[in-house]
Amino acid sequence: MKKDYFQGLSEDGFHRVAYTEWGTPNSTHIPIVCVHGLTRNGRDFDSLAEYLTYFGCHVFCPDIIGRGDSDWLKNPLHYTYEQYLADLNAMIARIHTKQVDWVGTSMGGLLGMILAAMPNSPIRRLVLNDVGPQIPVNAISRLAKYAGKDPDFSNIEEAKKYFKIIYADFGHMTEEQWQHFTENSVHEVTPGKFTTKIDPGIKQTPAKSKLAWQLLLNPHKALEGTFFDVDLWHIWRKVTCPVLVIHGGRSDLLLPDILIKMHNLHPNMDILEIPNAGHAPALQDPVQQEVIYRWLIDGFESHKQDANIVTPTI
Repeated sequence: MKKDYFQGLSEDGFHRVAYTEWGTPNSTHIPIVCVHGLTRNGRDFDSLAEYLTYFGCHVFCPDIIGRGDSDWLKNPLHYTYEQYLADLNAMIARIHTKQVDWVGTSMGGLLGMILAAMPNSPIRRLVLNDVGPQIPVNAISRLAKYAGKDPDFSNIEEAKKYFKIIYADFGHMTEEQWQHFTENSVHEVTPGKFTTKIDPGIKQTPAKSKLAWQLLLNPHKALEGTFFDVDLWHIWRKVTCPVLVIHGGRSDLLLPDILIKMHNLHPNMDILEIPNAGHAPALQDPVQQEVIYRWLIDGFESHKQDANIVTPTI
């Protein structure tokens, strides 16, 4: 694994987008891009990336701006999906490839879905980790309670105890995995003061961008000021590549009826159930990692019965 960065461009000027790179270019496997959730960073994929690298894959895990080791923007109103998509397009261009496979957790999955729906998309296969084209209001409210609002910590152990509580729905993780997770989630800003690697500014609603998206997605409700589910079904209908949806059995963000509708609209979709997780599975389990690898490589057609790959009941 090596760390690097590239330059993104916003209204604030140029900014550094950090990423980790695993493996080396080869002709056997298409590069894989792994993108994290709203309040997380690319190091969440260390375990998965290391597993994929063992089989010869070339993996890139960026830190979306405002998170991890990437720069923070001067104006928090510029933390928009449009900006994230522009940076990720620059990431793909940097890889020098015509196609990529995409693994996205929560927000990272939505970004992958949007890119996959675009004409001439470079995304060959798409893995969505506990996210779909509709996000219930209740889940949005829960996420908003802690996004960019983490407290300061006096040491790593204190931070770890906090993360075990707020990220309990990630599923089972060993003490060693929690330690790794915590060490890559915080940094020491002054002696005895640790903070999370995230710009608190992301909690500020980018009003200009949000209004534009709401007018696009549901103009009547947006103008009425109605609080409603995020609705990206029109984007989902444009996704044509094969999709693997990883579903946390206890998830409040990806509900069973959403899965059924997704499959009705996109039959070339497989589902991996993770019964002991909510939103979103941490993907630390080697069994889950094997499923992802084999699905990316061959679509898993010959192995589905062995891996808890299911089709929703219609």
